[in-house]
Amino acid sequence: QDLSLPNGTPVDTSSPASSSSLLNRLQLDDDLDGETRDLFVTVDDPKKHVCTMETYITYRVTTKTTRAEFDLPEYSVRRRYQDFDWLRNKLEESQPTHLIPPLPEKFVVKGVVDRFSEEFVETRRKALDKFLKRITDHPVLSFNEHFNVFLTAKDLNAYKKQGIALLSKMGESVKYVTGGYKLRSRPLEFAAIGDYLDTFSLKLGTIDRIAQRIIKEQLEYLVELREYGPVYSTWGGLEVELSEPLEGVSACIGNCCTALEELSEDMTEDFLPVLREYILYSESMK
Repeated sequence: QDLSLPNGTPVDTSSPASSSSLLNRLQLDDDLDGETRDLFVTVDDPKKHVCTMETYITYRVTTKTTRAEFDLPEYSVRRRYQDFDWLRNKLEESQPTHLIPPLPEKFVVKGVVDRFSEEFVETRRKALDKFLKRITDHPVLSFNEHFNVFLTAKDLNAYKKQGIALLSKMGESVKYVTGGYKLRSRPLEFAAIGDYLDTFSLKLGTIDRIAQRIIKEQLEYLVELREYGPVYSTWGGLEVELSEPLEGVSACIGNCCTALEELSEDMTEDFLPVLREYILYSESMK
């Protein structure tokens, strides 16, 4: 009770009533109990904008809430990727003691050259949606004023230019305080964690490169199998006595194609994105 920092700043020690409620507040998945949530955010409806100077994609950000900090129960605004990047930078500035979720789509999807292709845009939309949901489910970040502005402001560029005076002053104060701590010698635990993160990121990067190579070889093998299977069907049509076993071989090759395709999709859609998010989270922790 009545804890405070050395400079006299009081410390909020309030916490959930139980460990289970704390887990509910910190959980990053999308399966939180709807009755306990008071803020819902979704990212959808990507649209391409072609201007004289540039071409870009915007996404619809829809917010539904019962929080008193919001003037309306529902908002719908359009944001482009650089707006999400602005939000993350502001969260890092104003919440320096919290781990800010990364933007997973910053990495370039291998094999995707056109950033306006349907596949790339959908991949980015999912990542942006996950990014906002993680902030929404966070018991501290979700109450950040920059996040409120991001979700509600019709003209976000105006806020980018003028800034929020109060938050800017607070941000400078926090920077000044944290800057003072950086000058001091850190406990050995910090150095140990830093070394662990460096090694962890290096090993994950190696796994990522190996997985990419495996997927590439699997896809090349899949192309060959698809060309190989019909040969047995054609052969079976010419050799009546061998038609049944040859058709069986062709069917087996077809099954192998299906299984290999599913395996490659699982690695591409489920394994690699999670692997890269671990790498990005390591960078965020640093």
